[in-house]
Amino acid sequence: MKILKTTLVLVMVAFLSAFTLKVDKESYKIGDKIEDFTLKNIDNKMVSLSDYKNAKGFVIIFTCNTCPYSVANEDRIIALDKKYKEKGFPVIAINPNDPVAVPDDSFAKMKDRANEKGFTFPYLLDVGQKVYPKFGATKTPHVYIVTKNDMKVKYIGAIDNSSRNPDKVTEKYVENALDALLKGAEIQKKETRAIGCTIKVQ
Repeated sequence: MKILKTTLVLVMVAFLSAFTLKVDKESYKIGDKIEDFTLKNIDNKMVSLSDYKNAKGFVIIFTCNTCPYSVANEDRIIALDKKYKEKGFPVIAINPNDPVAVPDDSFAKMKDRANEKGFTFPYLLDVGQKVYPKFGATKTPHVYIVTKNDMKVKYIGAIDNSSRNPDKVTEKYVENALDALLKGAEIQKKETRAIGCTIKVQ
């Protein structure tokens, strides 16, 4: 019996370890300078932050097709892009999930979802899952605001204080942070807790 229990425990550990997030120990923190990246957009073109010559910064959001938290935030993400892109802070959405582990997060399915919802922003696939670990993203959605002039992280966390129901939002973390940056003021809440689904790995 003890041998059986030990075997089961080892099997469970091995199974869970296969799905461990690949978050770097030295992942980005507030004030850190990020590296640019190049990922494929749903229009099959490669996108880098350096492509945005006139941007003041970026709202980088790790999101996906399948997480109910991400789906519940899609309209809010679209609204953020429409409101702040013209002010210099476009949304850059990145799907960090492994499409082998989650077939509905495949590149083809990303295209379908973006067309269905009318995404107004790039929706990039983190092929090989090389970008999200550098950021330290663990959830979908997980937001990072970065300024363009110094490429530094200014905010990390959730979009607002209601992960699922937009009618219950009483504090808009990302909007407040962006408004502060646009005014040249200090962001009052630089970090909040991201609530969502765990990023899926193969």
